[in-house]
Amino acid sequence: MEDLPNGFTGFSRRDPNFESASEALRKAEIARQSIDFSDRDREHRIAQEASRAARSGWQANLDGLPRLDQMGSLWGGGPSVGGAQDVSRFVNSVEYNGILDRRFDLEKITAIPEKDRRWAWIEIDRSAIQNNMAEARRACTPGTKIMAVVKADGYGHGAVPVAKTAVNSGAEYLGVATVDEGIELREALINAPILVLNEPPATAIPLLLAYKLMPSVYTPEFAVRYAEAADMVDQRAPYHLAVNTGMNRIGVRHEEALGFMKQIGFHRALDLKGVFTHFATADSPEVFDFDIQLRRFTEVIDDLRAAGVNPGLVHAANSAALFRYPEAHFDMVRLGIALYGYHPCPETRRMANLKPAMSVHARVTDAKTVPMSEGVSYGLNYRSPGSVKICTVPLGYADGLCRGLSGRIDFLVDGVAFRQVGDICMDQCMFEVDLRTYNNRRGVNPQIGDEVMIVGEQNGIAVTIDELADLMGTIPYEITLGFSQRLPRLYK
Repeated sequence: MEDLPNGFTGFSRRDPNFESASEALRKAEIARQSIDFSDRDREHRIAQEASRAARSGWQANLDGLPRLDQMGSLWGGGPSVGGAQDVSRFVNSVEYNGILDRRFDLEKITAIPEKDRRWAWIEIDRSAIQNNMAEARRACTPGTKIMAVVKADGYGHGAVPVAKTAVNSGAEYLGVATVDEGIELREALINAPILVLNEPPATAIPLLLAYKLMPSVYTPEFAVRYAEAADMVDQRAPYHLAVNTGMNRIGVRHEEALGFMKQIGFHRALDLKGVFTHFATADSPEVFDFDIQLRRFTEVIDDLRAAGVNPGLVHAANSAALFRYPEAHFDMVRLGIALYGYHPCPETRRMANLKPAMSVHARVTDAKTVPMSEGVSYGLNYRSPGSVKICTVPLGYADGLCRGLSGRIDFLVDGVAFRQVGDICMDQCMFEVDLRTYNNRRGVNPQIGDEVMIVGEQNGIAVTIDELADLMGTIPYEITLGFSQRLPRLYK
């Protein structure tokens, strides 16, 4: 089609510098395609490339790539002093038909560490896990095995890294709550015996057999179906018998345990590897109920042996009973909360030197002086007294810092405690820095990018998981699990 003048007709002659509408559109399209990578169209093309890579099974290779905190902050300033980061490091330039095309290198941008994507993270100290394993071993009766309980993603510490550290530190068994938790360990090439600490649904039996996981058993229907399935594929069906001695959560009633074994004992594939119970009050000051459970369990074991049933590994002691009641050690103890450095009860504090493995960190994302009487955060429940700086960190109740802790805790910066103020938000919270000068206090003036310790110890000052649990009227388990929901974990 012949070029038309820009919206006009009827001209028989054109100016030598005249540019037709179609030519102008063609040049505009070339310019649009070659504009830099911040262009909206280029962002769309990057998204398409990422989608294509994902569909084709692309996976980032992180080995040998530089850490962002070693190269300087992406936008300059912050914790990485030494100049602005050149974004072009993350871009590949490709020429198409003479036009320079810049695209982000998906492998390189994926290698940016999680702690540099968001200034809030958890650190897990594996040496603390090793220490706690050693403390448990020291408290155990000689010859007693240790089961490291790594259910619920290692109580929020990471099941696979904790399991590997525990096994390398002498744990002979691993305990999980679900079949999928056991599969995760197997797929991480962990070969230690794994006990699922309850009876899974019968539909999960193929997974138990395929991944070599031992279930807890306490119903005859499951036991027979498990045995039949194992026999069908020429396997044994190993299991631990769960005995209810008074907690009334799971298990065969203690007075019915021998009869239960006689009921299922006919099947050739069933292989009893252990018998266990769980104490309801091992962490309580009073011992009456504990003594009843222990006596009942001992009678069950005696009855089984008298009837010619080998109980295998006998285990009952949780973390509290491990340190408080050596008579409950039997053949194996189950190390749960103490593995992660938290005492199950006040009585154990004098019995073991446990070290918490988890600390919680963030960086200041905003810092401002707030005039006297102005409020901070939702509801404006905190009002500035004047001469204070309000610093914000990107961590909130969605990350496990419970909203009920608002205004009740301290954060640590450079070994100095600062009060958290205002309502804790879903993703952020604030703390107050008094800018007035005091003769007996070292001045600290936090800036954007400075590190803040939410949980941990600096210069002998500590904010602990136990303290947060006490303030919330709960137990450390719930606090550590809360922090693990969204925050990235770094292991050291």
